[in-house]
Amino acid sequence: MHKILKNSWALFLGMGAIMLAYGFQGSLLGVRAVKEEFSLAATGFMMSGYFVGYFIGAIYIPKLIARVGHIRIFAAFASVASLVILVHAIFVNPIIWFLLRVLTGISMVSIYTVAESWLNDRASNKNRGSVLSIYMVILYGTMGCGMFFLNFSNPINFEPFLLISIITSGALIPILLTKRKPPTFKKIEPMSLQEVYISSPFGMVSSFFYGTIQSALFALLAVYAAGMNFSIFQISVVTFLLAISGAVSQWPIGKISDMYDRRKVIILVSFAAAFFALCAIFASGTMYYDGMLGSSKIWFYLFIVLFSFCSLPMFSLILAHTNDFIPKEKFVAAGASLQFTFGMGAMGGPFLCSIFMNLTNLNGYFVFLMFFHILIGVYGVYRSRVRPVVENPDSQFVAMPQSITPAGIELNPTTEPIEEPSKSEIKPKVNNN
Repeated sequence: MHKILKNSWALFLGMGAIMLAYGFQGSLLGVRAVKEEFSLAATGFMMSGYFVGYFIGAIYIPKLIARVGHIRIFAAFASVASLVILVHAIFVNPIIWFLLRVLTGISMVSIYTVAESWLNDRASNKNRGSVLSIYMVILYGTMGCGMFFLNFSNPINFEPFLLISIITSGALIPILLTKRKPPTFKKIEPMSLQEVYISSPFGMVSSFFYGTIQSALFALLAVYAAGMNFSIFQISVVTFLLAISGAVSQWPIGKISDMYDRRKVIILVSFAAAFFALCAIFASGTMYYDGMLGSSKIWFYLFIVLFSFCSLPMFSLILAHTNDFIPKEKFVAAGASLQFTFGMGAMGGPFLCSIFMNLTNLNGYFVFLMFFHILIGVYGVYRSRVRPVVENPDSQFVAMPQSITPAGIELNPTTEPIEEPSKSEIKPKVNNN
């Protein structure tokens, strides 16, 4: 553990700062959209821009990294992200914000790709599971903490946008000052979508639906809470609980999925997440009743935690389930294809969810989440009837963030072994001139 931190502290510190700003930014834009009285459709459209940019960047950035290099790409796109958030404060318009969110999405997938390929290069067969665990904790922990920065200043003011820019720019310092040699970028070719679908129809379809869920879940929770007249602190609490409880649940649910039929575990957590989304609707409906009829927001927080506990491990479950049906040497390629499918679903999630909210009311947010979790569960039941479970000794659950890139998937200890980093790669480069 000490060696991992020693070799990668600059990258972990930089990514922590990036995710602190990212967690703050997502909640800030949602609350500001409500205060600016953007329509729900306009807000959903605007927030979906991030996932459009993420999808575009995931296709083209690997080629750019191979040509330009890791440090330059990290510096360039962290700078773009830092500048873009300031433009949000100058031009308050949903169409302009959509374009800015596209740039943010491209920037973030570039940063993730650099960070994860760098970590993969630093890892060895003995420690890459530990590296991935530390990376997970940093991503979810700092993103959750960033949401409390909403209390820094009124979202209507310029200062919150300035603070995000400062934090993002500060993330550059440890990366640019590191003496470590950057990795050699290795582009990972995905399996064809047809090949992945033939191997695991449930994995492919559920990945698409879950992308739709996941993008709307984080993009519009602050919008929902602001529309329900939550205070800024209460919005911070509910978004923090969503991120942290989902991270904590990865390991116990993953352990259960390794012990029992993984497909049945996905079905159960899907239906459980839909049930807790329904409970959240009932809890929110009584929060503002007068006197004895009114319920505490504690119940709403509890159902958000339980919903997140069931829902957030699902991408890792889906990835492990898909690996159950393919040989070990294709794990990374299949993961890359699932990420592509996830991204296709994610692009439309926030906008589609906003339509649900327009057709019903703000609780259409939870109706949307219920609907797509039930779709995954029902399709899983159908697939269970037409295809028996397969025992694959090479496949096991590994907790991963939903934003993982193919380079990060290689940190999975069950994938094809990577070579131990050589001493020449670990030692700082010495200039004798």
